[in-house]
Amino acid sequence: MENGIAKMETPTNITIKGILGMLMANIDYENKKKVISLGMGDPTAFSCFNTTSVAEDAVADTLTSQKFNGYSPTVGLPQTRKAIGEYLSINLPYKLSPDDVYITAGCTQAIEVAISILATPNANILLPRPGFPIYELCAAFRNVEIRHFDLLPENNWEVDLNTIDELTDHNTVAIVIINPGNPCGNVYSYQHLKKIAETAKKHKIVVIADEVYGHLAFGQNPFVPMGVFGSMVPVLTLGSLSKRWIVPGWRLGWFVTTDPNSMFKNTKTVERLKKYFDICGGPATFIQAAVPRILKETSDTFFTKTLGILKQTSDICIKKVKDIPCFTCPTKPQGSMTMMVKLNVSLLKDINDDIDFCFKLAKEESVILLPGLTVGLKNWVRITFAAEPSFLEEALERVGSFYHRHSYDTNGSI
Repeated sequence: MENGIAKMETPTNITIKGILGMLMANIDYENKKKVISLGMGDPTAFSCFNTTSVAEDAVADTLTSQKFNGYSPTVGLPQTRKAIGEYLSINLPYKLSPDDVYITAGCTQAIEVAISILATPNANILLPRPGFPIYELCAAFRNVEIRHFDLLPENNWEVDLNTIDELTDHNTVAIVIINPGNPCGNVYSYQHLKKIAETAKKHKIVVIADEVYGHLAFGQNPFVPMGVFGSMVPVLTLGSLSKRWIVPGWRLGWFVTTDPNSMFKNTKTVERLKKYFDICGGPATFIQAAVPRILKETSDTFFTKTLGILKQTSDICIKKVKDIPCFTCPTKPQGSMTMMVKLNVSLLKDINDDIDFCFKLAKEESVILLPGLTVGLKNWVRITFAAEPSFLEEALERVGSFYHRHSYDTNGSI
C-alpha cells in the first residue's frame, strides 16, 4: 500500500516480442549483412508464404459492401460463430452449436479469456515447459499460480504424465496442451491425447487446447483435435485463422467450449463468459463477416502447398543443424512452424548461455534466433522454419560460421 492505494506489480515475465525487440536492437547494421529473423512465427515476412485469394476476395467484398462498418455482437457475428462451429465439427464426433463459439482478437485474446474465466482465489494452472510465454504472462496478471510440467524431448516432446499427479491439487483449474506444438514442432498421437484427457478427467480439471497451428501437420501423426475427447473431459479449444491461412495480422481467433455434456458450460459459466466478452474488443466486423466464405471456399490445394513448403523448410533446418556441432535436435519437427535445438555451450569459448549466444549472433551475423529461456528451457534455442528456403539456408550457414569463430576448435570449416 502507498498513500492508502494498493500498488500493482507489473509481471516480470519474458515475452517473445520483448526479447526479439532487444535482439533486433543489438544488430550491427555496419556489417552490411541482410537481417534474417528466424525468431518470430510470422510467415508473412517471406514471399513464399501467402494467403489464398479466396480470403483476400472475401475480405475485400465484405469491406466494400458497406454492410459491416458497425459494431458486431460482443461474442461475434452469428454467421461467423456458426461457420466456425461447423468447421471445427468436421473433425469431432459431435456437432458444435454456434453458442459454443466466441470470436476473439486472435488466439492471444482467447488465451486471456480462458485464464480470466478460470481464475478464482488460490487457483493454479498447469503449463507446459517449454511453452508459449503468453500463458505465464496472463496467469501472472490474474494472480493464478503457475505450475510447470515437462515435455520430454527424447519422446517426441510428449507430456510427462507422471508429474501431473504430483502437481495437481484441489485448486488446479486447468492443464494447457499446445498441439501442434509451439515451440517444439510436435504433433501428438490420438493415444497420447487420450491419456491426457483421462488424466484431466481423473483430476476433474479443464483442458485448454491451444490449436492455433491446427492442421499444420506434415509428419507421421495426423492432427487430432483435443475436442475429440470432449465427452470425457471439458475442453476449451483456442484457435485462429492466423497460421493455417497465413494472416496473423487479421487477428481473427476463437474460444470454443468443446463440451457436449455441459460439464463446464453451465448456465452460470455461459453468463460469465458473455459478460466478460462485453468488455473485450473483438476483431473488425468486416473481417468476421468474411469468415464463412473463407472457411467454405478455401481449396485443399492451398493447404497442401503450405504443408509442402513447411515440410521442405523443416527438412532444410534439420540438415543444416546437423552441420553445427553446438546444436542438437532430439526430435524432427512433425508440424507447426518452429523447432527446438539444444545448445552445447561447453563447445564455445566465450558464450555463457543461450541468451548470450543469441545476442552475440544477432550482433555479428544479423541472424535472429529465439533464446530457449524465453520459452522455458535454458541453453536451448527456438528456430522458426517458416521462412524462405534460401534465407533459411543462409541464416544457418551464418550460425555455422559463428560457431567456428567462437568454438575451442577453430580449425574446422562448415
